[in-house]
Amino acid sequence: MENTSPLSWSDFAKVDMRIGTVLQAEIFKEVKNPAYKLLIDFGDLGIKKSSAQITKVYQNPKELVGRQVVAVVNFPPKQIANMMSECLVIAGVGEENNIVLLQPERTMPNGTKIG
Repeated sequence: MENTSPLSWSDFAKVDMRIGTVLQAEIFKEVKNPAYKLLIDFGDLGIKKSSAQITKVYQNPKELVGRQVVAVVNFPPKQIANMMSECLVIAGVGEENNIVLLQPERTMPNGTKIG
């Protein structure tokens, strides 16, 4: 486990995490490591694109459509291959690098703030 320095409450408050629903998921053919391109609806915040290296656990991108996820929506956009990623989907990294999406226990409105 990485040793990190303490995070202040004001630092944490800067991280804008929201709930969104995956509208589209497809194989991201242009990247070096296997990933999916995701299109996620965050309600009033709009629809944002993301790249997620979750192909090991979620082997069919169609199973992601309609699933709610948690994502950081206030990072600056990042170029990933030929796509500009606009948010970072949050996931847990398990044994053998199995990456599992974090999601709400119950359905929530898109754009709901995590805090």
